[in-house]
Amino acid sequence: TIECIDEIADIAGKKSEVSAITEAAMRGEITDYKDSLRQRMALLKGVPMADIERVLQERLQFSPGAKTLVDAAHTAGLKVLLVSGGFTYFANHVKAQLGIDFVRANILEAQDGKLTGGLVEQSWGDICDGEEKRSTVLGLASLMGISPEQVIAVGDGSNDLPMMRAVGLSVAYHAKPRVRTEAKIAINQGGLDRLLEILQ
Repeated sequence: TIECIDEIADIAGKKSEVSAITEAAMRGEITDYKDSLRQRMALLKGVPMADIERVLQERLQFSPGAKTLVDAAHTAGLKVLLVSGGFTYFANHVKAQLGIDFVRANILEAQDGKLTGGLVEQSWGDICDGEEKRSTVLGLASLMGISPEQVIAVGDGSNDLPMMRAVGLSVAYHAKPRVRTEAKIAINQGGLDRLLEILQ
């Protein structure tokens, strides 16, 4: 239910600057997500890892119906992927708590217990943007031996659109107007488990 980077910024006393960039990126006004994330990360240089842990423990809350949806997907024989423009520090926690199968997200770079303002390079790159989300979803579908048409993608921001356009069923969840317009289904009220109403 939160934008983790904004919550980190709040604890660090820089929420207004970081949130403004986050909002503009999610609305699609800043079209280069990688650039927007680098700008925000630079503002967080020097934030102690203890503050990151505080966000995880005190502020991270799951979207209503998340556990129900993941459990139902597993019961139906589906796999669940969390692909995020956020950070593995939080995404791996969500994965463990909800029983999600796969995660792809960015790794915060830290030195001497503080953020450097950078991200760790991974085998696929350093920033999981819209194109990387699309590539990850299609790559996993290929490895599983299923077609993109058999994939359901749920998103809320502009950087989810490339992934959502590439699959059989796109779902906007409490999303920005542009995402609601493009998605095949929009959930504007209630929890993630409302998706089960059409997937029986």
